Parts: sequence; C-alpha cells; structure tokens
Amino acid sequence: MAGRLSDKRIIISGAVGGIGLASADAFVAEGARVVIFDIDEGRGPEAVERLDGTAPGRSRFIACDVSHEAAVQAALAKSADWLGGLDALVQHAGIQRAGLVETFSVADWDALMEINARSVFLGAKHALQYLREAERGCIVNTASTAGIRGGTGMTAYSASKGAIIAFTKALAVEYAEYGIRVNSVCPGVIDTAFNEPNIAVLGGRDVQDRLVEATVPLRRRGLPHEVAPIFVYLVSDESSYVTAQHFVVDGGMV
Repeated sequence: MAGRLSDKRIIISGAVGGIGLASADAFVAEGARVVIFDIDEGRGPEAVERLDGTAPGRSRFIACDVSHEAAVQAALAKSADWLGGLDALVQHAGIQRAGLVETFSVADWDALMEINARSVFLGAKHALQYLREAERGCIVNTASTAGIRGGTGMTAYSASKGAIIAFTKALAVEYAEYGIRVNSVCPGVIDTAFNEPNIAVLGGRDVQDRLVEATVPLRRRGLPHEVAPIFVYLVSDESSYVTAQHFVVDGGMV
C-alpha cells in the first residue's frame, strides 16, 4: 500500500548503506521526505542519487559526525529547516568492534560508547524540540540482538547496544505526555559489511555461516530489505499506540 508515509519528514543517521539505506529506500517509496546524516561524505551523494531514482527531490544528504554534539545540533537545524519540521528521527549510525574483554582496548570501548550510545542520546536530545513543536512524532533507534544476549568477542558491543535499548524505554516514558513515541529495532545477523569485525574474531565467514546455521532457526543471514519494513511501520501512523518497545528481527535466533 503506497503512501503510508505520505509527506512524513524523516531524518535518518547512518544511512549511506546497509539497513539504513534500505530503510531510506522504503521511506521514500512510501511518500516520505528524508535527510540522511552520515560521516561518509563520499557515499552520501550516491545515496541521494539512488533515492532520487525513486522519488526525485525528496531526499538530501548532510555530512555529520553524530558523536559530536555541535555537529548534531547544526545538522538537525538544517534538516528541520529544509523539511519544514520533523516527524521522525531514525538513528542507524553505529560501529562494531569485536574482541575478548581481557585484550579489548579502552580506545575501542570508548569508540563504541561514543558512536553507538552517545550519538543516540545526542540525536534525541536535539530532535525533541522539533518533535514537540509538531505535537507528535517518533524516534526509532537501531540496537541489536547483541544488546539482549551476549556472544563471544561481543561484550563491549553488547554493552553499547544494551544501553540503547534501556535509553529507548526510559525516553519513551519521559516524553509520552508530548505524544512522542520511542522504540528500538534489534537486528540479528544481517548480511552487510558492518559485521566484518565479528566475522574476523570468529575466524572467517565460513565459521559464521556454520554458527548461523546452528543458531538461527531460519538457517541464514537476514538481508537489509527484510529489516526495513519494521522501520516503516514504526514511523507510520499504524504504530500510533506503540512505544517503549524493542522489535527483534533475527530469523528466530533470540
């Protein structure tokens, strides 16, 4: 059913590839206007060109380091001005680092917390004023099944994603009185380059293939376009009574 997001004004961080770009594809296909934030200035215009192929003139790219407060605040202001307000903030931006705790560096721990957890806080902090002005709207944060259950070499990453789940639930309660909904999505093993650090720790893609076959009931990795529909649902009016939830998309693993 086309038009489920007709004229919705959406900002998406971390959307030049993977699940983020697949979500942006789905948003514009359903009638939304979108602004993409990403630190990757090289791929940003390519993402907009791809989106323009479906819906010309309904997307824009802004380079932004989502771990820096001033950059987030400025990018949100530019985006809201171009969009004419804001209906939804979708936060995909994140990194993955893998390794056993005893050998894991403090620098990698801090990077995970800055990009995965702090960026979600900063985005929400500075988007809420626009959502309150609209007297509606939502925030959708991308967490992970790693934030629900642990895995070898993924302890620090799990901590950063678990923080997102907890923050999402608390923020949903804090801003419910303004009609703002806040939810998170927890993808499982999705076939994107994002998972390369974990694949390396496990010993290669063949090892992960065997692990996926043994632990995922659907016996395969997911694909980005299979995760995107849950984001469409959560930013649409169809989910108007849904908040403070985490949605698992993992082929049955959790």
